[in-house]
Amino acid sequence: MTSLPTLAIPAQCPNPAVNRPIANFRPNMWGDQFLVYGPEERPMQTSSENLEQLQRLKEQVRKMLMAPFDETLEKLELIDAIQRLGVAYHFESEIDGILQQMYDSNYHSEDDQLEDHDKVDLRTIALRFRLLRQKGCKIPSDSEGKFKESLIQDVEGMLQLYEASHMRVHGEDILEEALNFTTTHLESAVTNLSPPLAARVSHAIRWPLRKCLPRIEARHYLSTFQKNASYDEVLLKFAKLDFNILQQLHLKELSLISKWWKDLDFPTQLSFARDRVVEVYFWILGVYFEPQYSNARVILTKISLMISVLDDMFDAYGTFEELEVFTDALQRWDINCVDQLPEYMKCLYRTLWNIFKELEEEMSKEGKLYRAHYAKQALINRHVQALFAEAKWFKENHMPTVEEYMSVAHITCGYFAATTASFVGMGDIATKEAFDWVFSFPKVLRAATTIFRLTDDLVTNEFEQKRGHVVSAVECYMKQHGVSRQQVDEEFHKQLMDAWKDTNQECLNPMQVPMRLLMNILNFARVVELFYKDGLDGYTHPGKVLTESVTSLLVDPVPI
Repeated sequence: MTSLPTLAIPAQCPNPAVNRPIANFRPNMWGDQFLVYGPEERPMQTSSENLEQLQRLKEQVRKMLMAPFDETLEKLELIDAIQRLGVAYHFESEIDGILQQMYDSNYHSEDDQLEDHDKVDLRTIALRFRLLRQKGCKIPSDSEGKFKESLIQDVEGMLQLYEASHMRVHGEDILEEALNFTTTHLESAVTNLSPPLAARVSHAIRWPLRKCLPRIEARHYLSTFQKNASYDEVLLKFAKLDFNILQQLHLKELSLISKWWKDLDFPTQLSFARDRVVEVYFWILGVYFEPQYSNARVILTKISLMISVLDDMFDAYGTFEELEVFTDALQRWDINCVDQLPEYMKCLYRTLWNIFKELEEEMSKEGKLYRAHYAKQALINRHVQALFAEAKWFKENHMPTVEEYMSVAHITCGYFAATTASFVGMGDIATKEAFDWVFSFPKVLRAATTIFRLTDDLVTNEFEQKRGHVVSAVECYMKQHGVSRQQVDEEFHKQLMDAWKDTNQECLNPMQVPMRLLMNILNFARVVELFYKDGLDGYTHPGKVLTESVTSLLVDPVPI
C-alpha cells in the first residue's frame, strides 16, 4: 500500500495557551430523559387493539372524504381539517384527486380569474385558493382591486384570506395588499371576538400556516378542533389516536439516536460543541414525521448532528492550523489519516467515517449506492470546504462583499448537506436525477438557505461577534453599503419576504422533482421560523418556545 504523504500537523494535544474563541454553550437541558424507550409505559398507545381501531376509524374518515357534498365549502373545510390535524398522509391520493377536480372545474387557463365575491363568499374563495396553491396548482390571484371595508365584518373570511395571502409569489400585489389589510383588521378585531375565535385569530397571526411546521400545527389543532363549527368526532378521535401512535415511533427513534450519541461520548470528548441531540432530532421531525420515513429520519439526524459539531469546531474551538489539517484529511478520506490529527479531532473523523461507511453498506444492499456518495460529497467536500473558507476569512481578517459572503454562507448554514441527506432514505421518489437537481443548487434551495442564513445572522450576530467569529451578513452589508444596523434589518427582512415568495413560486407546477421532495426544503425553512421565533436563537439557547414545542410532540400524549 502506498503510504500517505506526511501532513504538517500541530501538537496532538491542544495547547492550553492557544486563544480559542470558545462559546461556552449552554449544556444539554434534557439529560437522559429520552435515552430509554419503554412502550410498556404507554401500552394503550401501541396495542394491537388500538391499531385495529385506527384502521376502522381511517376507513370511516375515508368514506366521509369521498362522500358527495352539497356545499363546496364543506368539502374544503374537511380537507383543511384533515391536513391541519396531521393525518393527510393517509389520504394523499384521495385529497389530490378532489382538489384536481376542483381545479379542473374552476380554472381552465392561467388567464382565468377567481369568481367575483358576489357569486362566491370570500371564505370559500380564499380557502380553495390556499389548498390548491399548497397542492402546487398555478392558479391566478384575484385582481378585483381594493378590498371593501365591508369585509371587516367577515372575520372567518378575513382569516382565510390572511392564510391565503402567505401563498403569494412575486408580482401579486393584490395578495400583498390582502396580507396588510387582513393583518391590520384581524389584530384590531381580536379584543371584540368570542374567546374561541379570538384564540384562532391570535394563533394564526403568530403562526401562519405556510410558515408553521405541520406537526406543531397538528398538536395545536387537536386541542382546538372540537371548538370549530366543522368539528367531527370520528375525525378527531382518529387524529388523536394516530398522533399518539406516531409519537411512540418518534420516541423509539430518539431513544436509538440518544444511545448512539451517548456511546460516542461527544459531550465529554468535544465539550466545546453544543450538545443538542434532542433539538436536532426535533429539527428533523419537522422535515418529515410520517412513519414511512423513519429510517430517513435516523440517517438525517446523525448527519445533522455532525453538521452541528463541525460548525462549532470550525467556529468555536479549532485553530486555523488544526482546521487546515482536518479539512485536508477529510478530502483524502482515508481512515489512516486519523493518526495524524490532533487528539480531539480523532473521534469526529472516525464517526464521520463510520456513518458514511454504514450508509454505503445499507444503500449498496438496496442498489442505491449513489445516494451515500451524494450525501458524503455534500458534507465532506462542499460543506467542510465552505467552513474552511470562512475560517480563512477569520484568520486573514477579511471582510467579504455580501455576494462573496453569501456564496459561501449558502453552504455553511448546513441546509445544502442536510437537504441532500434528507433524500437518502425516501424511497423511489429520490432518484439520481433528484440528487443531481439538489447539487445544481436550485432556486427553492437557495431561498431556504437565504431564510436560514439571514435569520440566523440577524439573531446571533451580537453574541457571535463578542466571542470572536467570522463576519456575518450584517457586518458585510453595513461595510459594503455604508448603512446603519437598522437599515440592514429592514433590507434583510425584505429579502426574507422575497425568499418566501421564491419558495412559493418554485412549488407551483413542479416538474423536476416530486412535490414531496420540495416539501423537505419548505419544512427546513419552516423550522427556522420556529427555532428563531421572537428574535431568539432557540438552538444555541433553548427557550420557552422550543421547550414547549418539544414537550408537546415528544413528551405529552394527546388526551383521548
